[in-house]
Amino acid sequence: MINGFTKIAVATPLTSVADCNKNAREIIDIINKVSTENVEILLFPELSITSSSCGDLYLQPFFIQKTEEALQEVIAASNSVETIITVGAPVKHINKLYNCAITIHRGSIIGITAKNQLTTDEKRWFSPANSLPIGATTTLCGEERRIGQRIIYSTKEYKFGIEIGDCSKTPEAASVYLTTGGADIILNPTATRESTGQHRSIIDYISTQSRRCICAYAYTNAGYGESTSNAVCSGANAIYEDGIELASSPRFATKSQYSITEIDVEKLRKERIANQNAANSNKESCETIHITQATYTNSTLTRTFDPTPFIPKGANQSADYEEIFMIQSIGLAKRIEHTRSKTCVIGISGGLDSTLALLVTAKAFDILNKPHNEIIAVTMPGFGTTGRTYNNALNLMKNLGVTMREISIKAACTQHFKDINHDIDTHDVTYENAQARERTQILMDIANQSAGIVIGTGDLSELALGWATYNGDHMSMYGVNASVPKTLMQHIVRWIASNSNKEISTTLLDIVETPISPELTPADEQGNIKQKTEDLVGPYELHDFFLYHFINYGFAPAKIFAMARKAFEGTHNEKTIKKWLTTFFRRFFTQQFKRSCMPDGPKVNSCNLSSHGSWIMPSDTSYNLWIEECEKL
Repeated sequence: MINGFTKIAVATPLTSVADCNKNAREIIDIINKVSTENVEILLFPELSITSSSCGDLYLQPFFIQKTEEALQEVIAASNSVETIITVGAPVKHINKLYNCAITIHRGSIIGITAKNQLTTDEKRWFSPANSLPIGATTTLCGEERRIGQRIIYSTKEYKFGIEIGDCSKTPEAASVYLTTGGADIILNPTATRESTGQHRSIIDYISTQSRRCICAYAYTNAGYGESTSNAVCSGANAIYEDGIELASSPRFATKSQYSITEIDVEKLRKERIANQNAANSNKESCETIHITQATYTNSTLTRTFDPTPFIPKGANQSADYEEIFMIQSIGLAKRIEHTRSKTCVIGISGGLDSTLALLVTAKAFDILNKPHNEIIAVTMPGFGTTGRTYNNALNLMKNLGVTMREISIKAACTQHFKDINHDIDTHDVTYENAQARERTQILMDIANQSAGIVIGTGDLSELALGWATYNGDHMSMYGVNASVPKTLMQHIVRWIASNSNKEISTTLLDIVETPISPELTPADEQGNIKQKTEDLVGPYELHDFFLYHFINYGFAPAKIFAMARKAFEGTHNEKTIKKWLTTFFRRFFTQQFKRSCMPDGPKVNSCNLSSHGSWIMPSDTSYNLWIEECEKL
């Protein structure tokens, strides 16, 4: 395991019915292949040594003896690899036969998990696991080992349990007991016969169960070689993590196949800690077998990571954007109603943040059946305002039918610079922040005049970086964008544009394409934006990626760096990622004091930095541990 990831493989060998020796060779061939990729866990299907279609041959002592000899070959082959391997075979205990998953490591059997939920046909040959006496052991391949149903296999870095075939369909599935007992990963070897809709039902179960149990769920089914008489096996396999598919193979392949990915065990454990319902309430119903497994130090990540984790994906994307927009709007509507505000006052720059804030405010007024002209939108040109943002601000306000006001801040700021003896040609932090505070003062005073409240425009990304002027744009009576990151904001505005008339849509799309800037320093000679935020603090797509994984899962810099390298491969190089990751942690910790007194705002996703319960951290927390790890990358 590196950075909390456990590499796992699920395989479907090309088995031959009752040819145990051939099946063992197929299994060994896959073991040798996947071991070169530093796989830590390898799962084969149910009854993979014999095939699952042997019928009454299971009752022949000769066949069981040959099965054990073939299993011994697999055990011997495992001695040269560090991979923990699970294969399927019939196993005797006293005078009964059990359908079992046998876990092997470094040339030895570790434990034997028996199947409990048997089909009608299986009951002809096998006994259910619950018929085993408590603490049962059996001798297999010369080793006396524990045999049971709810066994958790534990290494120093992860834990896994096994439920076989239709055990997954019982009201009290073994996976529930195993995960509440501490298993991070559930292995499900099956030999399920295909029928219309059967595979979809299985995948739905795997996805649901992995989310319900906050675990990884690895499934593999018998394949082409098992198809005989009236039965067909698809050979499909899949690996899910907390409801999300990580890897899968095609159905109905006519040769051996396997899928490899990494399970984020650290993430799963963090989620369980946050979810008190995942407590180890059934720990006493499981037993644990410990495995000493060496750690692969040169393993590489093969799974991919979403570079924009805040952005909704899939067919319901449009509905997700609408939901976020409505949460923002309903939150503001309630604040307006509660404070009995006659107006809302909002500064409009022609930039992305104030645009979405104005759109949310307009929707809140629609919800309250209030006319848009009771919204006072103020554009406040300064020393860095460009024609592009100025005109977009005017067009947006006009098309939304709000009350428009224009108040230049140049004269007031010029006088202020004289009062504090600051050179107006020195474009430093004083020069910039004075403008931001002047604008906030104007908005606050207009709100007093009109019995209204000031609507904050700052977003989640800016709050994470502290990219806001303290007691300037940092302050408002309600911050509608407070939990909306910059990358998500762009998509929401595009979605609104797609559902608006041509005039509004044209303006909104141009706003989305405008470089992000506070416009606090003069434009260039051509009148274009010169001060670009992402040149100063780094790309927001990187910072949003860092923020998502740091806040939601508490990942360390080294892990976030490794994931970012995969997510932004071909877009940002390692040097760039390291630079801005270091910047992120430095700014995040030093700017907590701004978040400790931030205004209220609606929570739209799991990642929120409100000091009112969502994110609690002392304002003077040291960042040394995080920066030191960044420097080692």
